Amino acid sequence: MPTMRTGLTAVAVAALFVGATTAVAAQPDAATAAPTRPTAGVEHLHTQVNLRAGAWTSTPLEVTLPGPGTYELNADVRGRLSGVPPINTFITARLWNVTSGAAVRESERLVNQIIDVNARNKETGGNQTTPISELIRVKKSTKIRLQAQRIDATGAATVSQIYSDIRGYTSLRFERIGN
Repeated sequence: MPTMRTGLTAVAVAALFVGATTAVAAQPDAATAAPTRPTAGVEHLHTQVNLRAGAWTSTPLEVTLPGPGTYELNADVRGRLSGVPPINTFITARLWNVTSGAAVRESERLVNQIIDVNARNKETGGNQTTPISELIRVKKSTKIRLQAQRIDATGAATVSQIYSDIRGYTSLRFERIGN
């Protein structure tokens, strides 16, 4: 016949079992416990960046490659350029490895150019978007930034910008594609 003592022991054991089960159920499993790093990402420029003649200008547009590996980098760079003829002026953009302090090899692209040597006082200009696609292998987390410069070969640009708005955003993307 059950006694009060065995009844209390059974209740205590049952309470311990339920508590242990709840504690085990509340623990995350190994697959969800470790934080995962993104393997891809995209950022957009949300301002206009004025370019000085003959100097690389860093834009606020950058991505951080989360760790070691081979990454595909893709940028769409919108340039806005105008000037009064005679003029030959252009914008060049590149990807800059902030972590190593060097340009991403062969990432320079001509974004926009105006060549108009007809002497008149009417301003000319336009917008153009240029892609940049490169592969990069890094050994640690690495920050990549978009830079641009203006070169005035003849005359001088009156407007020279890396541009971004609802009619066309400048963007920078990455995707990890290997070790």
